[in-house]
Amino acid sequence: MRKFLAALILALSLVTSDAVARQSDAQQRARELAALFSKSKHSVKEKRGVRVEKFLEVRGEPAVKTDVREYSGTYESDSDCAVSIKVGSDGVVEASGCEPSSERPRKFTLRGAQVSGAMLTGTKVYEDGSTGKFEGVFINRTERNSPNAAVVTTFGLGVVFDPPTVGDGFVMTRLFYRLK
Repeated sequence: MRKFLAALILALSLVTSDAVARQSDAQQRARELAALFSKSKHSVKEKRGVRVEKFLEVRGEPAVKTDVREYSGTYESDSDCAVSIKVGSDGVVEASGCEPSSERPRKFTLRGAQVSGAMLTGTKVYEDGSTGKFEGVFINRTERNSPNAAVVTTFGLGVVFDPPTVGDGFVMTRLFYRLK
């Protein structure tokens, strides 16, 4: 009986530690992706007595929601592309949208989409039947344009393109879609 109880406790601890490890991997990946949406720039130029100062600070932090249904909504990018996401109470995710390309925006639907922490992953299925990996992170993006300026926070979805999207005159590695 003692051996059985010891084996049961060991099995339960292994299952629990595996779930914790997977969750911590998702959290780590979410932090890595959110960091791709962070940047800082501060430069000062002085010419003929005129001083010009440029400042920009953007930070991306993973936005983990307790209720995954709160991620549902329409997210828009500056390039006039949008992603529509519906998350059910059972965790089932339905998503479709578009991404910029050289000719016209490419429309896709997400297959096998799932939310883990702040991460949204799945497989993009384009109109022509081709597929691609989808990896995004829900983030709170904070931005300020001067050291003394107020911070503006925007919630949205940061999507990383791997491999990068290449078109006529542009290479896109990431795109931020803000919640509409």
